[in-house]
Order: sequence, then structure tokens, then C-alpha cells
Amino acid sequence: MNTISIDFQKFIDWDNSPFILFSAQGKILYLNNTAEILFGYVSKKELYDLALAYAPKSFGHKTTTLALNYDSFSFYAITVGYEDEEQISIRFYNAPRTKSATPIEQDKLVTTDINLLLEANITLFKTKNNNTLRLLADPDIPSFKIDQNRFSKLLRKTLDTFRSSDSIHITLKLLVGEHVIISGKKKPIVQLSIEANGRYNESDEEIRTLATQSHITLLLKERTIKLEIPLIQD
Repeated sequence: MNTISIDFQKFIDWDNSPFILFSAQGKILYLNNTAEILFGYVSKKELYDLALAYAPKSFGHKTTTLALNYDSFSFYAITVGYEDEEQISIRFYNAPRTKSATPIEQDKLVTTDINLLLEANITLFKTKNNNTLRLLADPDIPSFKIDQNRFSKLLRKTLDTFRSSDSIHITLKLLVGEHVIISGKKKPIVQLSIEANGRYNESDEEIRTLATQSHITLLLKERTIKLEIPLIQD
């Protein structure tokens, strides 16, 4: 066995599975880059309480299989461990993203400025609805390839589910540090989030089908729909 002292911190920092080290009082002593992103969606207390709830009864570690979802993060298991009563760690295991069985129809993909396409569909929505609508988009998202017709249909169906909402908040951004595998290659992810005080769900199945056909990950909630779109440029 090699007993050379090795600093493993950089390897943990590079890991795309969140890792957090807490003190016994719940203070964060260390977290890797992915965990830092995770804290944008869940509180420190909630994750500390989770670590305590699934900690082993004695020193060591315990892995537990369970389904956890925090916005765009989905996990299938956690490992909680401690060697003394001063520190406790928790590591999350990313659930694999569902892969579409539908092959990408390359001939239908067109290089597109998604900000312009989104604005065009919002304008169409406004011709039939007078909801208060706020848009926060990232103008630095590069143009990428997408099936414009199918995606526009998906956008129209998605926006229409919020037609009776008083106020609609739309955010378009690049998910930093996240990717999806398309045709064996890593692709960045652009997230389109639409939130309101409620929505209709009669079109959910059609929205699911359109998203799957477009290799888009869909997150449906009572007041929110999020589309995670692969950024394909080649």
C-alpha cells in the first residue's frame, strides 16, 4: 500500500457530486464547487438536518438510497460519515439523466439565437393574454442548434399553461458546471424557467412528449415549468 501523503482536495473540488463537511454545530467547514451551486436551491439547515437524520449510529459511514430533488438537482443516494463528534460529512450521488430514445434529427436543427426565439413566442403569447410578464435572460448565451418548429410549439404549450396567472416570471440562463450527454458528447445546459402563482396541467403529457423528442429535460411543478435544453453547436 502506498503511504505517500496526497492532497485529495482538488479531486473532490472537481467532482460533480456535491460534498459538504459540517461542524457539529452545523457550520460549513468545506464544500466543493458543485455543492456551492446546490446551496442556491436548498438551505444549509435542511442539508445539515439531512446529514444528521441519515448518519450511522457509530463512527464510520453509511450510504442510503433515496430520491432527492432540489430544483434541477436529482440524487438517488447519499453517504454520511464521521470519525469524531466534531465533524460530519455528506456526499450526494447524482441520478442519471433520462436519455431520449428518439434520435436527433440533424436535418431539422437550425443554428438559433434562443433569446430572439423566446421573445418572439412571448410576443405571440401577449397578443392573446394580458398577464404581467417579467423576463430575465442572459444575452451572452451563444447561438446553438435546435429544432425551431418543435421548440416553438413546446414554448407555446408551456406558456399557455400559465394563461390565467396574474404575474409570470421567466428566466433564461446557462447552468454553470452542469452538462448532459448527447450522442456520447458532453453538452452544456441552458435552463428556461417559467414561474407563476399557478398553472393549468391539461397539456402536461403533450409538453412531456415534445420535450422528450427535443432531448430536453423537463421539470414540472405546481407553479413552475423548467426546460433544460442541451446547447448543441456541432
